[in-house]
Amino acid sequence: MIYQSFEKKQKQLALLIDPDKHSDETLLKLSRTAQQEAIDFVFVGGSLVIQSVEHAIAKIKEVYTGPVVLFPGNACQVAPNADAILFLSLISGRNAEFLIGNHVLSAPVIKQTKLEVIPTGYILIDCGSATSVEYMSNTRAIPYNKPDIAEATALAGEMLGLKALYLEGGSGAKTTANPETIARVKKACSIPLIVGGGIKTTEDLRHVYKSGADIAVIGTIIEKQPELLVEMKKVAKEF
Repeated sequence: MIYQSFEKKQKQLALLIDPDKHSDETLLKLSRTAQQEAIDFVFVGGSLVIQSVEHAIAKIKEVYTGPVVLFPGNACQVAPNADAILFLSLISGRNAEFLIGNHVLSAPVIKQTKLEVIPTGYILIDCGSATSVEYMSNTRAIPYNKPDIAEATALAGEMLGLKALYLEGGSGAKTTANPETIARVKKACSIPLIVGGGIKTTEDLRHVYKSGADIAVIGTIIEKQPELLVEMKKVAKEF
């Protein structure tokens, strides 16, 4: 699903939903807007999710007919009623549990589902604030002003056979990833580039797309200002 639009060079917009941040009512309301605005993907997950991911997806699918993709923070966040899973390997860190350990635990479960598996290199970038991802994974983010490290990390991920890359500033990031970092990763690699974290305004979204992101992910700001989803989709259509 991700690759078809990528091959056509179409920019895409994903809405990230953390089940813990929503009631059934707000889930339905936000999903209804995502359906009306034809948001390309809904990603579901987070660093630490207490509420049922499967229940959240069921509510989303009551009104949203697009692809619902798991964005798992750990091996417990596998839900068979999603359409696909970003099989995330935290390649910017050095914690084996997030490079391969959680994958070993979840692979047999995923094998029994019909989920499309998208092997994805997850690269955490320092965007001005400590994040839940850093704490939960016990890893350090790549410094904001070190695009060469991010580029080399992304290249290694592609050479290892990963099928997508996810540059992430983390939930609540103060700014988006360095535009130079996005541009260098995009130029160096030939697989889809997903960028999230710190996208708070329509101008932020434009800069992320112009820098090279194939898929932009918005989440935290929409939890606070759900009405912005309409404006964000208008920006995505410009590209």
